[in-house]
Amino acid sequence: MIAKLPKFALWLALALVAWFLLAVFGPKFGLIDWKVGFLTMVVTIGPILMGVVALVALVALVMAFVKGPRGEWWKAALALAIPAALFAGLMSVRSQGESVPPIHDVATDTANPPQFSPGTMAIRSDFGANPINDYATPIGELEMWAERTAGQPIAAQSHAAIIAESYGDLQPIAYSVSDADAVAAVAAAMEDIGLADVRSDAAAGQVEGTAETFAFGFKDDVVARVGEGRIDIRSTSRVGVSDLGYNAARVRKLSAAINARLGG
Repeated sequence: MIAKLPKFALWLALALVAWFLLAVFGPKFGLIDWKVGFLTMVVTIGPILMGVVALVALVALVMAFVKGPRGEWWKAALALAIPAALFAGLMSVRSQGESVPPIHDVATDTANPPQFSPGTMAIRSDFGANPINDYATPIGELEMWAERTAGQPIAAQSHAAIIAESYGDLQPIAYSVSDADAVAAVAAAMEDIGLADVRSDAAAGQVEGTAETFAFGFKDDVVARVGEGRIDIRSTSRVGVSDLGYNAARVRKLSAAINARLGG
């Protein structure tokens, strides 16, 4: 049994990899709900499984050198490296989350953010998505953040204040072409960066699209408002509290693509 321990540990580690692959990509392909994949399999059970596999692998590594056969040590070492790498990945995500504000809705105009069309709002409602937030209300007064920010200075800050403080580089885009050409440029730019279901309403000066994250398949809604020589963008997650900064990064990417389309 001791001689087979390194091999057993390696199989456990490979099963752990399969567990996380299912957790991360299962929701994307509709195999499991995102709450099961992210909250249960990754956040709650994941660290426990990593600890168990790491302990078995460590024992196997020690026994390979003490009891032999020593030629099997690499299997135990690899089995130990796998949960260590996964744990480092989780810590990296946690660090990323702590480096950005705990919001999931950003816009280039915080005083009058672009609004989503009734069609998009209906999709969000059917999906059970996060509510669309009032940018002027302190987040500590919003149900989603009330308990999480209790007693913290950020509870007194509104979305508008947080965006201005943390994402001050997100700015409107000026244009000198016709409104119709600007709408067309925005729609093309959304497709350029990989947004799906891009919809344009030239009369309303509005373009919308849907983004999907590589991991978990989280969907975010994006809207651009075009008019009076100015383009404003908003990106909002359907689920989750913090977006790890993805919405702000998307607004930056889309802004660059729009400027490229406008020749700026």
